[in-house]
Amino acid sequence: MPAYGFAHLRSRRHHADIVEYLERIQATLEPFAGRFVIHGPPAEVLEGAWPGSMVLIEFPGLAEARAWYDSPPYQDILPLRTDHIEGDVVVVEGVGPDYDPAERAARLRAEAERAGRTGQRPE
Repeated sequence: MPAYGFAHLRSRRHHADIVEYLERIQATLEPFAGRFVIHGPPAEVLEGAWPGSMVLIEFPGLAEARAWYDSPPYQDILPLRTDHIEGDVVVVEGVGPDYDPAERAARLRAEAERAGRTGQRPE
């Protein structure tokens, strides 16, 4: 199942360290089959507010995403970004090509009904 590294970068300051980070990041992704899907274009906000920009990197799975983030080559360049850009970074497992949100809704409905009978709240 693919996994994604997602960053919401709220404040950007152009700095020589950021340029170096950008020059070096691709080499850190390659051993883990990571690839950029989105890399910082301005977003068209349809609901709410979205200050900043976003980055989305795809990996073959969560193990590769975590291994990339924890790898010594990436940890070596990470301060080049974090010292100059404020943001949040998460890794999340994606859904497969056959994903059906109606199936998830059915599971949630069943959990809610069971919780209603037992007095517990669904997770």
